[in-house]
Order: sequence, then C-alpha cells, then structure tokens
Amino acid sequence: MNKVLNIGIFGGDSRQVYMAKELLDLGHNIASYGISEKIKHKNHVNAQTLNELFELSRLIIGPIPMSRDNASIFSSKILSDMSIAHVAYLLSNKHILFSGNIPLPIIELCKKKKIPYFDFMENEKITIFNTIATAEGALMEAIRNSNINLHGSNCLVIGYGRCGKILASKLKALDTRITITARSQEALSYANAYGNNTIPISDMKDKLSSYDYIFNTVPSLILDKKCLDLVKKEVLIIDIASAPGGVDYDYANKLGINAKLCLGLPGKVAPKSSANQLVSEILKYMKEVIK
Repeated sequence: MNKVLNIGIFGGDSRQVYMAKELLDLGHNIASYGISEKIKHKNHVNAQTLNELFELSRLIIGPIPMSRDNASIFSSKILSDMSIAHVAYLLSNKHILFSGNIPLPIIELCKKKKIPYFDFMENEKITIFNTIATAEGALMEAIRNSNINLHGSNCLVIGYGRCGKILASKLKALDTRITITARSQEALSYANAYGNNTIPISDMKDKLSSYDYIFNTVPSLILDKKCLDLVKKEVLIIDIASAPGGVDYDYANKLGINAKLCLGLPGKVAPKSSANQLVSEILKYMKEVIK
C-alpha cells in the first residue's frame, strides 16, 4: 500500500509495540498511547491522552482482547482514560477500528455510526495463527514449571477445538503419551483419527490420577473440587482457556496443586510474529477500504 496512513495504537502488550515498529518501517505515521514501550522515530508521536491519539489518527488499533472486564482497556499500564466508555465517546465515523474481542457496546456503536471495524478474533487466519503461539506458550509454561520431562509423560488435553488440536499435535511430536477428552463425540472421533487416545469427558474422573500434565482449553469450570481431589498432587495444570479459566483455583491452591492460568500467550511468547500477522491483515483490509 503506497498511501501513508495516520494510525493510532493503544493499550495491549508487546504486540502493539511490534505493530507500531513495523508500520513505521512501512512509512506510516504512528501515534501511541498506553503501550508497553516508548518509541523514538520521526514519524511517531507519544500521545499524552487517549483523546489526542484519536484526534491524530484515522486507523485506531486496540489490543487483543480490547478488554478483559468489559470496562477497562487491556493494557500493561493503568491510565484513567483507558476505558470502554471513553473509547465509545471518542469514536467517530472518521475512524476505522481494529481490535480483538471487541465488546458488544462498541460493536453496536460502530454499526449505529457506520464506523468500519475489524475484529481480529473474527478472522480465521489470525485465530488459527494465535493458536500456534498459544500452544508453544503452553509447552513453554509446562517445561518451565515442572521437574519432569514432557517426553514419556502422561498428558491430558481437555477440549479439541482449535487450541486443543494444535496443542495435541505439538505434544505428540514431543513423544508424550497423550489423551484427549471432550464432550463432543465428533471431536473425540477426529482426535482418535489423528492417533490420540480419547476418553469422553463424562468418564474423565476415572483416569485423572494417572496424568502428569493436564492442559485445559475449555472456557468453563471443568476441573472443579471433585476433579481436583482426584489428580496427582505433583500434577501440573496449564490452563489456556479465556479468563477465568476452567479450574477452581482457590481449591487448587488450598490443596497445593500447581495450576496456572496462562492468558495472552501470543503476546508473551511470540509478539513479533503475532504482530506481523496482524499488520498483514490490517493492510489487506485497508486495500479494500481505501481505493
């Protein structure tokens, strides 16, 4: 794209920083606010307020997710004007909004004011790419927080959606003894077809004591008190489901079970790769919007 764009980037994690740097390298003008690193570049402005960023920018790039509590903007920095309500107040039809898991009130506002918006997590290519970084991050957390090898260990993966499939594939490549559990018979059939052991989630409790690692991908309370009473005391639970995750963390802590909710892994383990993918999709979208 040859046209120079005025882009505002706010909040988020390291992905926002790498997006800003790549877009600057491509010749665009960038304003940032509330990102995790100050950038020095002749075409970059460190905005002093969210209002200034919106005034300077046509493209507005928010974080993934935009919010974790439907009130404040997800950010490494606590800033008083970083709220969903303030974003809604500042958005106008001169803007084009990019973000992830955009809250419903913002989507409704965009539709009402005819503001173009692009939700990263509604894009299948980005979503699948994110699962790769999430799976790699889950393996990193497992290796870092356990005193046994993944190789030869007994691993349970709860759920066989996008994340479960990629994670299972990578665990299998590390020669773990892997079992998939899920509610859907179709999911279990696919898992079995790819050479995995399977067990219906209704029968999971019968086998819980045999696993060294448990990876949860399901965003609902799966590992409740009854389940946690059955696991090995030395088990490591890696939960990569959306907050609040699928584990009763208070009870796990009471039992001394090592259970970790690992949020935002793409921004922690592969922020540059993730940012490159996001920029590619942003510019592809803009080619359609700006003729």
